[in-house]
Amino acid sequence: MSILAHNKKVIIAIIAYKAEKTLEKTYRAIPLEWVDEVILGDDGSPDNTVEISRKLGIKTLVHEKNKGYGENQKMCYREALKDGGDIIVMLHGDFQYDPSCIPEMVKPIAEGRADVTFGSRMLLKDGALKGGMPLWKFIPNKVLTYIEDSVYGLGLSEYHTGYRAYSRKVLTTIPFEQNARDFAFDAEVFPQLKIGGFRVAEVAIPTRYFAEASSPNLKASTVYGLQVLSVATKYLLHRLGLKKYSIFIMKQQHDTK
Repeated sequence: MSILAHNKKVIIAIIAYKAEKTLEKTYRAIPLEWVDEVILGDDGSPDNTVEISRKLGIKTLVHEKNKGYGENQKMCYREALKDGGDIIVMLHGDFQYDPSCIPEMVKPIAEGRADVTFGSRMLLKDGALKGGMPLWKFIPNKVLTYIEDSVYGLGLSEYHTGYRAYSRKVLTTIPFEQNARDFAFDAEVFPQLKIGGFRVAEVAIPTRYFAEASSPNLKASTVYGLQVLSVATKYLLHRLGLKKYSIFIMKQQHDTK
């Protein structure tokens, strides 16, 4: 148990796909004094991601073929819960999100102030654009965030970050196994948090866009944007009682660890 994290077991779940050029840099930047275990989920990478992960001594989970960003998260969260994680931090293996921010991500949950922490690239004024976020990504990010916050009311400055820390309570309550296989997975978490009454926190993180960092292209980003709007619409229909969706029905909490 991490003494720095108030005797909570902190597990880092690295989500990876074709991360051979950035994985070691990502791992070396993790402040391991805050961490009890690191696991990596590889989503069928055709490169040497798995070999590098194992060489670094990381517990490595592998999809033999590419199953999608959401399925990779599910695999990692199942393993982290099985290993007794109290706080599970999702970190991308492409070094786009700064591992040195892990203590700030962990603290709100460890100190009992929040159930989930999001790293926001929008809290630093002009930070996203200065960090290289393309304007064609920045504007939709802001617009979709405004829409989502109007619907969910979580008070977040960014709804499109891949840097997240979850408490065990969250992951044993929300039905994440039913979430989408692709990037819509992340969008579906927000209404689940709202329905579950979980407390959210945000910390400012730097924005980093560079050649080796994975990033959806315009077509994929457009599909994702439509998925975000679809999730919000389903949530409203669910809350109004017009149609019920299983992804918004919380599990009975049986794990009180």
